[in-house]
Amino acid sequence: MRYVPLRFDIWLTLLLAFVISLGTVKIVELFLPGMYEDHVEKNTIPENEVGGPAGEDVFRAQSVADLLSHDTFTVVSPGIKYYDNGSAMYQGRVAEALTLPSGELVMAIINNQNIQRLGEDYFSGDHVLPVGRVVFEDLTADETFMEQIQYRDTVLSRTDFYVDMCGTGGIVSQEDYDQRYTGTVQVITILVCFPFLHSLGAKLGIFPFFFAPRPKEGEPKSEWD
Repeated sequence: MRYVPLRFDIWLTLLLAFVISLGTVKIVELFLPGMYEDHVEKNTIPENEVGGPAGEDVFRAQSVADLLSHDTFTVVSPGIKYYDNGSAMYQGRVAEALTLPSGELVMAIINNQNIQRLGEDYFSGDHVLPVGRVVFEDLTADETFMEQIQYRDTVLSRTDFYVDMCGTGGIVSQEDYDQRYTGTVQVITILVCFPFLHSLGAKLGIFPFFFAPRPKEGEPKSEWD
């Protein structure tokens, strides 16, 4: 493989654009705390709504029959057993093969932020999963998904529905939220500043032009020509 080193003027211009981008990131960071508070307020799922924390009055489902006989419900899982089986991406979200207390397996999309732990031991104490609802859909239509979710001895008890324990809200961590904006601003700043700085340097005679302007009649040529 042949490597072509970048010219010095390109490296220098990129470096200057990067330094400027650090300044724009600092400016954006001044506004992020307030923006994140708005994000949390708008995307927090209330208790007892689908994807939200399950209160004491939410039905504790034990079996597939319980899921199908209630509009909303929750499942109490021993430890992190809801992560012990197959998992796969389904329509852009992580799906788990959830073991019900009856031993039946169903596919569930779980909002991890609203899982409630009972007791101090994370691995052995009971976990109350978020409020869920049944969504009827033919899971077998996605063969790749079925192969991933049903690995080893994992076999879903039903493939004509899944359990939505995610809902339409959900918040991202402040670190991920901040990086989404600072990363975008930094990239845009570099893309804007690089051609501007290089063009300025070329006009001042410091750098060669990427596309040399046609000299006017009688005008002497540049030293870069």
